[in-house]
Amino acid sequence: MQKIELYIEGQRLEMFSDESVTITDTIQNVKDIDKIFTEFSKSFSIPASKSNNKIFKHYYNNNIQNGFDARARVSANIELNSLPFKDGYIKLEGVGMKNNLPDTYRVVFYGNTVSLKDILGEEKLQSLDLSANDRTYDANDIRSFLQADSTANDVVVPLITHTQKLFYGGGASGSQGDLGYTTGVKTGVKWSDLKFAVRVDTIVQAITAKHSELVFSDDFFTSTNATYYGLFMWLHRKKGSVENLTGVNQAFVDGWLGTIGAPDATLTKMDTAYILQVTGIPSNYRTFELKLYTASGNPYTVSVQKDGVEISRESNVTGDATVNQFTAEQGNYIVYIESPLDITFSQIEWNVTYRDENLVLQSSTYQTGVYNFVSLFTFNISQQIPEMKTIDFLKGLFKMFNLTAYVDKFTGKIVVKTLDSYYSAGTSHDVTKYIDVNKSSVDIALPYREINFQYEGVKTFLASKFSQLSGKDWAKSSYDGGEKLDGSIYNVKLPFEHLLYERLSNGGASTTAQYGFFVEKYEDNTENVGDPYIDKPLLFYPITQTGGTAISFLLSDTVQQNLTTYNIPSNSVALSSGTSKANINFHNETNEYSKSNYFTDTLFEVYYSKYISDVFNSSNRITKLTAYLPLGIIIKLELNDSLIISGKSYKINSIKTNLKTGQSQLELLNEI
Repeated sequence: MQKIELYIEGQRLEMFSDESVTITDTIQNVKDIDKIFTEFSKSFSIPASKSNNKIFKHYYNNNIQNGFDARARVSANIELNSLPFKDGYIKLEGVGMKNNLPDTYRVVFYGNTVSLKDILGEEKLQSLDLSANDRTYDANDIRSFLQADSTANDVVVPLITHTQKLFYGGGASGSQGDLGYTTGVKTGVKWSDLKFAVRVDTIVQAITAKHSELVFSDDFFTSTNATYYGLFMWLHRKKGSVENLTGVNQAFVDGWLGTIGAPDATLTKMDTAYILQVTGIPSNYRTFELKLYTASGNPYTVSVQKDGVEISRESNVTGDATVNQFTAEQGNYIVYIESPLDITFSQIEWNVTYRDENLVLQSSTYQTGVYNFVSLFTFNISQQIPEMKTIDFLKGLFKMFNLTAYVDKFTGKIVVKTLDSYYSAGTSHDVTKYIDVNKSSVDIALPYREINFQYEGVKTFLASKFSQLSGKDWAKSSYDGGEKLDGSIYNVKLPFEHLLYERLSNGGASTTAQYGFFVEKYEDNTENVGDPYIDKPLLFYPITQTGGTAISFLLSDTVQQNLTTYNIPSNSVALSSGTSKANINFHNETNEYSKSNYFTDTLFEVYYSKYISDVFNSSNRITKLTAYLPLGIIIKLELNDSLIISGKSYKINSIKTNLKTGQSQLELLNEI
């Protein structure tokens, strides 16, 4: 028998001497291949002792104010025989009562990686601080970033139009979408039909900057990984034109100078130069208001957003204003000002009062001092980024590249690797003599007859047309091992848009211009415009063409320029398979630019094929065994390790260990 010691936030909990704690470990399960797993335990009980009651702040007594919050997990760790075993979190499920007195606390232990969802919660990408990359939305900036080097800039403009169809007609057509040039005929791509895009890595870095407890390793998330680092997200928040195209600017209020009062006591703080973070109990807030002071007579609008969602809007305000028609709920608050004119505010301030655990009223005031609002049209990335939860964005990247994650027990970093590289770094343990030979089973490994890999967003005009002609979704890959098998169909879907791009021709000759047409429907019409569309966020590779075929760019209805340097969108890392075969299709489709099928390093081929082909192999089995592993192996066993049993090597599909007895239920995949 082993001695189990459980600590919660550094405090040791008392345990029942005969209570078992069973930990289930799995990181990639053949039955659910697109999910990331970690350690978790079955619910177990600990005594409602004097010491435990103190740690859980007598949770059974609902009259206690500001007691233990069982809605969230708290940091914990397990030791076996005083040796470190697992770090993670404890969730209090409830209290067992006897004779109206507390008897037991029911708790569950979770490993570190599962806390990603707890940390990120329901927050959306627009709550991230991406302001360092904000740009002025005008013709000059759009032209500048259309020509910016995509390898050296975190923000670019790709040749993706939200409404206008592009083509080459020598300029003689007189249509705005004609990229050809004819003197006196103002044709081309208009600057306002284009939008900015931001590097995906910039978004990932903003997530870690906001959440200091999230520190990702550079095994995959690194600038040397071109397949990842070259990806950009198109900043397409609404279909059609960019919001505020009328020229009315919306800018967030930053530069808050400091605090008057006691911010710790009100459980609020300025998390950044412009985000007010509120963490207290909503019902304890007595005052929660925003005040603005200005002698200007210019009208303005005040918008308050919580976690990227507008909760208050006061329009056509002049002079001083007080905004307080919202509840102080937990979250991150940002103040936005809108106006077509410049306005100077002598002061903008948050006023907060809060009744603390001792029922004493505490107050905090956050002030900006003089704040100058400038009425340029700023392309605010946090407001223009697609509507998407942060956790869904990260899960999408993990699915895209078949990534797996775990917390390094020594550094505390979240190690992110491809599944293949994770398994290749494992070691092996011969556990033959610890296996219970009296009972085992060998089951079929594969519960599916087919696995589909695809994008959720494939309804733009050309992608839909491809589906109609080919009978399958654009870039979708299906795998069945080449056999007709029994079982269900499993779908791995990425929560992103996937465009089919078009390389343009001029008089039958290919140009260096390729573009994306982000519309849902298009029928020939004199304006050459389609129906604006929005669905999922678009990821792509911008590739800078230098010295390419000239395209006509419209700075205005009357000013036209020819550009030979511009960024084209691509699904492949490079335009030549001789440079790189990597791409973000699941299936090896004909490359839009080269018209070849040599871009063979698809998402499926590079990141999924080895694992999936092994799973579909007819000789693969799930072997279920019982083992009594010694503490030395339990302590150091990792999920990418191989177990050697009677000379055969197995991968761990899942392992369930009773920490008290050392008994482990093993689900193993024989290595092919």
